[in-house]
Amino acid sequence: MKQFSFEKLNVWQKSRALSVMIYGVTKKYPPDEKFGLTSQMRRSAISIASNIAEGTGRHSPKDKARFTEIAYGSTLELLNQTILSNDLEYLNNTDLEIIRKQLSEITAMLDGLYKAQLNA
Repeated sequence: MKQFSFEKLNVWQKSRALSVMIYGVTKKYPPDEKFGLTSQMRRSAISIASNIAEGTGRHSPKDKARFTEIAYGSTLELLNQTILSNDLEYLNNTDLEIIRKQLSEITAMLDGLYKAQLNA
């Protein structure tokens, strides 16, 4: 089976793993958050990996970099949502710190990818 270039990117792999974690932690959220914070967090997490993947299909370095920027924005959106989840006591401190660490790694990797794409 063919492996696409985005599947080889460590940042995509980490983003994919983060999405799985977000789905796991949001399963415990109150039912009335199903169409609120739960949905938003899941969409933000998926957006990170999806934009990385979509960007690899673009031909110009500028287009690739734009999708990396969008993925970066989604990481910050997800960070905001996890902090808010902790404030609302839906997410415990341990899970918050694990997610923050993963987001920090992903943003650093996205920054490097962005710079490499612009210099290509």
